[in-house]
Amino acid sequence: MTQLTIALDWTPNINHIGFFVAQELGYYQHHDLAVQIIDPSMDGYQSTPAKNVETGLAHLALAPMESVISYRTKSTPFDLIAVAALLQEDLSAIVVRDDAGIQSPKDLDGRTYASYKARYEDEIVRQMIQNDGGKGEIHIEYPQKLGIWNTILKGQSDATWIFMNWEGVEAMAENVPLRYFKMSDYHVPYSYSTVVVAEEKAIQNHKEAYTSFLSATREGYMHSRQHPEESIHVLKKYVPEHDQHIDLRMALNLSAPAFGTPGTWGHMKEENVQTFLDWLYKRQIETQALKLGELISHHLL
Repeated sequence: MTQLTIALDWTPNINHIGFFVAQELGYYQHHDLAVQIIDPSMDGYQSTPAKNVETGLAHLALAPMESVISYRTKSTPFDLIAVAALLQEDLSAIVVRDDAGIQSPKDLDGRTYASYKARYEDEIVRQMIQNDGGKGEIHIEYPQKLGIWNTILKGQSDATWIFMNWEGVEAMAENVPLRYFKMSDYHVPYSYSTVVVAEEKAIQNHKEAYTSFLSATREGYMHSRQHPEESIHVLKKYVPEHDQHIDLRMALNLSAPAFGTPGTWGHMKEENVQTFLDWLYKRQIETQALKLGELISHHLL
């Protein structure tokens, strides 16, 4: 069997349900694949998922589209490329506690933002604030990545970037009222927040295996739509103890429509990615002009 390793972008959560279902129900094995799933808790997020691909610790990883752009434009470029999107729509948002007196992004001026220290993240948030009429003068803090969400729950930070279908559901369980600001509502043409990435050169050597992996993964996500209770039971085994109180059914209900259909799962709309790329360049958040073909590929789908 072909050995493959995928590095998740976070500890196991609803966005990853298709991988664990495919693993548990033997979809990977049916394609002669032995898949190892690793997540950032294994090293305390000392290495990002994309970095694990670059260093050879993982064949594939999950990352936001910005990571692909960043790796292509850093001082020593690496040919990272997005080969599938987990979600067909953006389920992320900037979030604040409803009791913080922040009505819209412009009110974040002078407040604290808990950042993941991603290359474009802080400037994207500043642009969002400015688009709402603010100055973008936000205080950026860099807590330990896996503890960022807790800084919101404990009132230690004013805002951060979350998935509404995960941390948003957890907030309901914790009775923490939140206010959400989606990028699209404030003229930030954000594209895809979670994509499967790989080294472009490695695809040529592993094309059959990678294609089979994505096919089996698609089966896992479609199964979770068709058999939610069984799939939730599978995922629950892998969710960390501190997240066991999250309502997985509610999380899946919010997520499933974004998984798409057997014919659309994984596909990224080129115009969405190009619009985001053009926006980054126009705002001088990224100064290098990239071609779309350097960022995404649907060949493995």
